Amino acid sequence: MLYAILCYDAEEVVGAWSAEEDARAIAKLEVVQEGLARAGRLGPVARLRPTKEARTLRKGREALVVDGPFAETKEQLLGFFVVDCKDMDEAVAAAKDLAAASSSAGCYEIRPLALFKPGAVAR
Repeated sequence: MLYAILCYDAEEVVGAWSAEEDARAIAKLEVVQEGLARAGRLGPVARLRPTKEARTLRKGREALVVDGPFAETKEQLLGFFVVDCKDMDEAVAAAKDLAAASSSAGCYEIRPLALFKPGAVAR
């Protein structure tokens, strides 16, 4: 089963990292990702652009588009990993490895995925 491991953290903290700090954090995460990839368990991984570039569509009688990612959270969603795991316990273990590789606080949300349209978009 595929699990989304969603990375939440304080954008102002992560966004303030120097290029060197950011490169060190990415290098640590890549070690974990490479292990998952070698095992054939790593799906798409993405780092989201800053929240100031986001828009939110509020549903209602009429759709309302507002600036920013206005989910009601303390941290912002910074990115995600898609990992193939046999069960939630294995997904939690993968998230713990990713968390140990991260140099910031935040949290990882682990959610089973249901694919509606499998496939990839090339850029």
